[in-house]
Amino acid sequence: MSLFLPFDPSTVTPEEGAPAADRLISGDPHFTTWNIEEAEGGIYAGIWQSTPGKWRISYDEWEYFHILEGHSVVTEDGGAAVDLRAGDRLVLRPGFKGTWEVLETTRKDYVIRL
Repeated sequence: MSLFLPFDPSTVTPEEGAPAADRLISGDPHFTTWNIEEAEGGIYAGIWQSTPGKWRISYDEWEYFHILEGHSVVTEDGGAAVDLRAGDRLVLRPGFKGTWEVLETTRKDYVIRL
């Protein structure tokens, strides 16, 4: 087994999803997720994509992500909105609560630690 892993979504079967109905605010967003790595200790890495819509988010995990394409806005409850476009990076810490709004289909790569 190699100790490196190419970050290539064509090597995995994508998972389809959507926000839970009780979190949906507007639109009809659909998610596609390519989980490229699931490592011991609750580490996940991959690529996520969503079509336009807005929903509530609540994080129990730590996540770093890098926007590859599209346009989204993440807003923390009681805080400022963060406009995200290709090249932007963000860390969301456990306890983060707010909204995610996809204005143009957005794709990001991510690393999550549970």
